[in-house]
Amino acid sequence: MDISKGLPAIQSHRDLHIWITENQKMVPVPEGAYGNFFEEHCYVVLHVPQSPTATQGASSDLHYWVGKEAGAEAQGAAATFVQRLQEERGALTVLHREAQAHESDCFRSYFRPGIIYRKGGLPSDLKHVETNMFNIQRLLHIRGRKHVSATEVELSWNSFNKGDIFLLDLGKMMIQWNGPKTSISEKARGLALTYSLRDRERGGRAQIGVVDDEVKAPDLMQIMESVLGRRVGSLHAATPNKDISQLQKANIRLYHVYEKGKDLVVLELATPPLTQDLLQEEDFYILDQGGFKIYVWQGRMSSLQERKAAFSRAAGFIQAKGYPTYTNVEVVNDGAESAAFKQLFQIWSEKRSRNRQLGRVDKPTHVKRDVVKLHSQPELAAQLRMVDDGSGKVEVWCMQDLCRQPVDPKLHGKLCAGNCYLVLYTYQRLGRGQYILYLWQGHQATADEIKALNSNAEELDAMYRGALVQEHVTMGSEPPHFLAIFQGQLVVFQERAGHHGREQSAPTTRLFHVQGSDSYSTKTVEVPARASSLNSNDIFLLVTAGVCYLWFGKGCNGDQREMARVAVTVISKKNEETVLEGQEPPHFWEALGGRAPYPSNKRLPEEVPSIQPRLFECSSQMGCLVLAEVVFFSQEDLGPYDVMLLDTWQEIFLWLGGATGAWKEAVAWGQEYLKAHPAGRSLATPIVLVKQGHEPPTFTGWFFTWDPYKWTPDLSHKEVVEGSPGTALPISEIRAEVNSFRLSRWPGNGRAGAMSLQALKGSQDSSGNELMRGPKLGGTSSFLSSTSTSINGALPREQLMHQAAEDLPEGVDPARREFYLSDSDFQDIFGKSKEEFYSMATWRQRQEKKQLGFF
Repeated sequence: MDISKGLPAIQSHRDLHIWITENQKMVPVPEGAYGNFFEEHCYVVLHVPQSPTATQGASSDLHYWVGKEAGAEAQGAAATFVQRLQEERGALTVLHREAQAHESDCFRSYFRPGIIYRKGGLPSDLKHVETNMFNIQRLLHIRGRKHVSATEVELSWNSFNKGDIFLLDLGKMMIQWNGPKTSISEKARGLALTYSLRDRERGGRAQIGVVDDEVKAPDLMQIMESVLGRRVGSLHAATPNKDISQLQKANIRLYHVYEKGKDLVVLELATPPLTQDLLQEEDFYILDQGGFKIYVWQGRMSSLQERKAAFSRAAGFIQAKGYPTYTNVEVVNDGAESAAFKQLFQIWSEKRSRNRQLGRVDKPTHVKRDVVKLHSQPELAAQLRMVDDGSGKVEVWCMQDLCRQPVDPKLHGKLCAGNCYLVLYTYQRLGRGQYILYLWQGHQATADEIKALNSNAEELDAMYRGALVQEHVTMGSEPPHFLAIFQGQLVVFQERAGHHGREQSAPTTRLFHVQGSDSYSTKTVEVPARASSLNSNDIFLLVTAGVCYLWFGKGCNGDQREMARVAVTVISKKNEETVLEGQEPPHFWEALGGRAPYPSNKRLPEEVPSIQPRLFECSSQMGCLVLAEVVFFSQEDLGPYDVMLLDTWQEIFLWLGGATGAWKEAVAWGQEYLKAHPAGRSLATPIVLVKQGHEPPTFTGWFFTWDPYKWTPDLSHKEVVEGSPGTALPISEIRAEVNSFRLSRWPGNGRAGAMSLQALKGSQDSSGNELMRGPKLGGTSSFLSSTSTSINGALPREQLMHQAAEDLPEGVDPARREFYLSDSDFQDIFGKSKEEFYSMATWRQRQEKKQLGFF
């Protein structure tokens, strides 16, 4: 099969390319039809990263999608196409096998706001998706949380249930029926898909109605019953979700696959925690993620025969394990692994992958801190975990008797392991005050004190009207910015704090470990006063009754020594005596209880993790955390009803949408995520709570672009419902058009079903009786029909731009005045076609209309 005709388009500016099977060959799918999948076909989807921030050598994703009614010929054509396309693309390609309704999060992330499953096949003489087609009558079953899908189902009340959303599409009229058990977020996402369908398939010229309560929407129900008939009996119960919890996904096993004679051997190799060195470049492995997903890893030296057999070997493994045939398969090559695959391992080094190919070993390197650029470069702030240089305002409270007590500024840098502290940091950004509230938890703090810490944080957040970014910090895992605000003078004592933060009576001999080499990494921690606590690479401060020894190990450098002298002034006012390793006076060892062995090996700098950040939507099912990943994420993926988890490996961000009520569960979800992570993550990883509209640069810097003014008022689901059409004026007109359809019967029952594709009489007429685009919000609900005034053709721009609503021509909808422009005027003014404009997010449409005088 010749695939060369499809390849040139891959070199275009677009990052997504789709082909569909047609007569045993693959043909490109027009971009306007992306997201529509016919169940009798197979599709091939290629994603090529185009982002300027993508790492060098970023891998492409090649998906082989199989419809549930696709035949063997279609599957064979698609498989051959995938194989040859993979050869053309090279080793930096991740292969995915997708089955209808069971696609990977990576696949679903391409299609916003959702996927449409269409019945049957695509007739060769018809377009993939017709625009401005009003001769349609179908029922779509809408499901999903972050990744929404809509499936064509029987046009019958029997298709409905209490827990899902259904869209009755009548061409000019689209009615979204929300099951009584659906959540507000599900309703909002269903509505986003409904609007998208209207804009893409009707050019924005269709009326949308929402049934949230059947009793309160009698007119819409009358229209639905004119199509579906009267409902007999009660609705079906909600269908339980079968989402995989994080605990299930944490059950992973690594298998070594090899040939022994004529036999294929699959040998279990390891269970968590997995390490990267288990993967050998000449071998072939299968990683089983609890039957939820199968990964196939191919070493760069594995044979060509093994690579071609990757999918078949995965299929054989799935069959042997008794897993469903739709189990997702991902094939990754040595050096081109996906972020999801890498995070299944305890640690993953990109340098190890590259150096293994080059035959060398490099030493880890530090990321250079250039704090001067933090304000202008959010991406740098995110990488360094620093919102600024730490020079802002600092306030500290210590938890005592379950209440917060202010700490004297002179004692701000002194924390005690037996206590909890609130540290409020205030800084300026974008011309307004920004806040970070650190919740510091000592190792010896009690459960009651930790509970008091959280409740007092809630009180402070309420005082600041929800503007505080809350970062949960465990002793020993302080982030760089927390250290920076104390300017190298942070000292952690082992005892509990006395009244107002003063430490209680202390032992006469104390040993402190000075860690770090600058103000962004230095802290001093009290350790057991014995010789075995020393380390040749570090600096220690020994405080005795009569003298203070500053001990320099042989491996410490000048920067460490400079910061240590700063720490000494915080801990002790006694006479300081500098001691070099190997030149200690007898009293030094006596104070430590005598000589003893201690570590002296040179410690390599900690390597900066090379893990890509990952974004997930959080929800709970039967008390267990369920995550849906958004791959190639952007700010558009954050919605007002969402709780999103951003994992940057060194920190866990929980982003809370402005309309969500789950903020109390968010921190617990972050902790559950760390506990269930298959890589054995540290439970002390800082967890940061971020609210919509108050995002710090350490969060926004992980996004390719970020608009700080994006969160402008937008239509809520409630507003749309209250503004849904409801008067009886046009019902006779709608019912007349419904009755003009010839309804065919579904096999096996006698109820009216899907319509035969016959045009409604006059339905293509864009004037006269056509229902205008968009619901009228506020006040009484009504259909926006143009029966009172017929507008034939376009109107001059002068009559529409910068005009008050009462000055507009009769019959013009003030909220959609731009729609009445001619196509040429629209292109000239907006710089894009109407179709492109209406495919944009609603908030962005409103923003452009305000700027150009159409609002």
